[in-house]
Amino acid sequence: MPFRSKDISGEFYAHFKIFHELMTIKVREILLVASPYDAFIMEEDGSLASRIINEYSGLNLSLPPRVVRTDSAAEALSLLKQIRFDLVITMPRLHEMDAFQLGLAIKKEKPHLPVILLSHSIRGIYPFPENKDCTGIDRIYIWSGNSDLLLALVKNTEDRLNIDRDTRKAMVRVLVLVEDSPSYYSTFLPLIYKEIVQQTQAVLDVGMNEEHRLLRMRSRPKILLAVNYEEAFELIQKYRDYLMGVISDTRFPRDGRVDDDAGAAILTRVREEIPDLPLLLLSSDSRNQCKADAIPAAFLDKNSPDLLASLHGFFLNHLGFGDFVFRLPDGAEIDRASSLRALEQKVATVPDGSLLYHARRNHFSNWLMARSEIGLASAFRKIQVSDFDSVSEMRTFLASSIRRLRKVQQKGVVVRFKAQNFDPEIMDFVKIGDGSLGGKARGLAFASTLLQRNRHLFEKYRDVAIQIPKTLVITTRGFESFIQQNHLEHCARCDLPDSRITELFLNARMPGWIMADLEVFLSQVRYPLAVRSSSLLEDALYQPYAGLYDTYMIPNDHLDFTRRLDHLVVAIKRVYASTCYENPRAFSRSTVHQHQEEAMAVVIQQLAGDVYGGYFYPAVSGVAQSYNYYPFSPMTAEDGVAHIALGFGKTVVEGEKSIRFCPRYPSVLPQFSSVEDILTHTQQQFYALKLCNAAEPCDLTTESNLEKRDVDDAESDFPVRLLAGTYSPDEHRIRDSGAFSGHKVLTLAPILKYRIFPLADILTDMMALGAKGMGCPVEIEFAVNLGTASHRKAEFFFLQMRPMAAEENRFDIAITPEDERTAVCVSAQALGNGRNDSIRDVVYIKPESFVLEAMPQMAVDIGRINAALEKENKPYLLIGPGRWGTADRWLGIPVQWRHISGVGAIIELRDSRLKVEPSQGSIFCRISPPWGFRTSLSATMDMTGLTGPGCSRRPKSGKLLIYGTFTCHRPCP
Repeated sequence: MPFRSKDISGEFYAHFKIFHELMTIKVREILLVASPYDAFIMEEDGSLASRIINEYSGLNLSLPPRVVRTDSAAEALSLLKQIRFDLVITMPRLHEMDAFQLGLAIKKEKPHLPVILLSHSIRGIYPFPENKDCTGIDRIYIWSGNSDLLLALVKNTEDRLNIDRDTRKAMVRVLVLVEDSPSYYSTFLPLIYKEIVQQTQAVLDVGMNEEHRLLRMRSRPKILLAVNYEEAFELIQKYRDYLMGVISDTRFPRDGRVDDDAGAAILTRVREEIPDLPLLLLSSDSRNQCKADAIPAAFLDKNSPDLLASLHGFFLNHLGFGDFVFRLPDGAEIDRASSLRALEQKVATVPDGSLLYHARRNHFSNWLMARSEIGLASAFRKIQVSDFDSVSEMRTFLASSIRRLRKVQQKGVVVRFKAQNFDPEIMDFVKIGDGSLGGKARGLAFASTLLQRNRHLFEKYRDVAIQIPKTLVITTRGFESFIQQNHLEHCARCDLPDSRITELFLNARMPGWIMADLEVFLSQVRYPLAVRSSSLLEDALYQPYAGLYDTYMIPNDHLDFTRRLDHLVVAIKRVYASTCYENPRAFSRSTVHQHQEEAMAVVIQQLAGDVYGGYFYPAVSGVAQSYNYYPFSPMTAEDGVAHIALGFGKTVVEGEKSIRFCPRYPSVLPQFSSVEDILTHTQQQFYALKLCNAAEPCDLTTESNLEKRDVDDAESDFPVRLLAGTYSPDEHRIRDSGAFSGHKVLTLAPILKYRIFPLADILTDMMALGAKGMGCPVEIEFAVNLGTASHRKAEFFFLQMRPMAAEENRFDIAITPEDERTAVCVSAQALGNGRNDSIRDVVYIKPESFVLEAMPQMAVDIGRINAALEKENKPYLLIGPGRWGTADRWLGIPVQWRHISGVGAIIELRDSRLKVEPSQGSIFCRISPPWGFRTSLSATMDMTGLTGPGCSRRPKSGKLLIYGTFTCHRPCP
């Protein structure tokens, strides 16, 4: 039967979590017992602690141990009772007792504490105790002034302490060194450790970030030292399944006597049991080369002047640390692979003979082992060439397995962008620069991590590809470099109009190091892109700068690469410029932050959607909140709420017509209680990205480069045909199908009523996951592609996640019946809770003179009043009809943050002329204590007698009261 790769999928893709569980026992505290003279000799070029730290730093290792020194054996025993030491190093010459007596005394109190004897020479150790098995000393080393030995003895101690758990937990590899001479292994062990560390660091996949590289170092091969045949054989048998190689001297004790052929004997036995295991025979007699050839094993002359180079060659050529060298059966080299990506590519093209040659000798497994890809390496080792029906089938299996491994490696990981290694098909989240990701990108990276930690969701929704869009982030270092290079620091402090700031930024030069990486990125990426802001304070809890900055979408489809690059750079500059616009400056004045502190990262993200005619857009996009301020039976506040629309989410975010529903009860839609309601409330227009190719210019000046289309104009598009209903005037009814002729009505019934896509279930799970991960209610932006010919599976894109800052438990406010009786305003629909005694002014739109056509001018008038009140530091209550801040001028007054930056609380009044649902706080979620609790509600008010001080309260119950008297300011209609 043909071998199927799925038979082992999931077996060898170990998550990075396992590396956190390795090397749990570390040598952190060392007790050094040495006479002043011995210590002086050892520390001639610096203290022992400093030399250990230098060795760790030189090899980029973390957490060097601390060293406590004493010259008294008695004091050493006393210190052992006071401090928990992980290792004791003693010199032979001590005043009260010798090193062996000290070792025995230590073992009596702490039998498992490692004790190492460090001597300047072999002669300094003699005489040995009569019973060599009861010396109290675990290992003897010879100090020759080489500080590499300090690293080796610490790491060797850690290896012996962790090996049983780490091999069982993660199949960590083991390298056995057999050498009985302290002089030789004190020289050889540091060489091996340094080579192991350097080679492991060198071969760790270049796509990893630094955190994961450090974690992977924990899975480096363990080195075990044996000093006689019996000890070596025991180690080899115990860790047989984890061996990556054996290095053995030729002459060492066997059966209690020195045996000239012990090394050849142990390696011959290993070769018989594990035919493809790398073996190295050491000898100070070059004539023993013939013994190595007979095994067969590699040979290394201890007296060779090229000892280090020869050892390096063994690691590269036999243990798999170098390039994978493809050879023909006669040994002729035909190709090389230096990375997993290259290996995947070469495996698909090398001749059959070469592929069989390496597969039969487990070379692929050995090479992967050296890169800590232990799971896949172990799986490859278990598979035989005979398991496949053909070489072609084996080739496909090898390439696809490596590819899946590369994909899994990148999931939930933020990787540093490197031009020579960038692979857009594999890398999901990369960054340019060393600065911060900013709030938006940070939330996205966290969401990516959450998804990978909860992989059961992928199993639950097998027919849906749940994913984060491919993302490149230019960190805040890019923004800082751009500002400094072009001397634009003054823009954050001055009051220049937005148009002038845009002009300055567009005329500035992008730093060369950013341009170089963007050119490489764009040369390999041809899908449409969203260029989004990600400032330091964006999406922060309690004072989020969300919605203050610009986003641009570019088709990225021009035939001329330079034009595509220019479009991208212009979009980035415009996002940078929005940092200094009036809206964020106005918001900063109402917070504790100085606007000069703000810095901008930029998210360049794959747009979710598909091509329909000359346009690109997702079938559905929207926003979900895990806390619903306006629930009604059978819903609860914790069931959450979602707003969805056809096309891009600009419709939802800017408060235009969309469908509001509770994900737990998606078919309960009271706003659709009649045909008239459906016709009134459903979406009539949607946003799509116009694809330009070379025919039309890419306009980045209006609507984020999006085009507003009528639904009826797109009735032939797949999403409209699938999701829309058709209105029949003759029957005065709406059919739940777009297949009929007539006016299309976007009820989205196939999703909400018939569940052809599990959107409600996915949102319920995602909101719960996000709220648990962030520790507070969350808001999620998402988009959906329904399965078409170009998408075999439907797709759910997780676009953004941010905290809602719902403060339901921060304040406990009591409202009495008397408060309700005397209140000016009472509402059961309110966002947030708290008490604000500082509001003395009201900005009020008079219903009797409210004119729909005048709403844009009202926003300007409100801005004028806001500026005057803000100048006097007077927070105010803003009251008016419809939805505040909507982009649809027919749903409410289209104020921006600069128009209401001094507001303390907001009231949305019902008006029969405005068919709009109450806000969920997405637009003005920034209003928070001490500048005002967030209250956005629907209310009916008696505004008579507003002339003096007043107060507002909102308890946990969800009811809001406005009572007292105020000064009223009425903008002109």
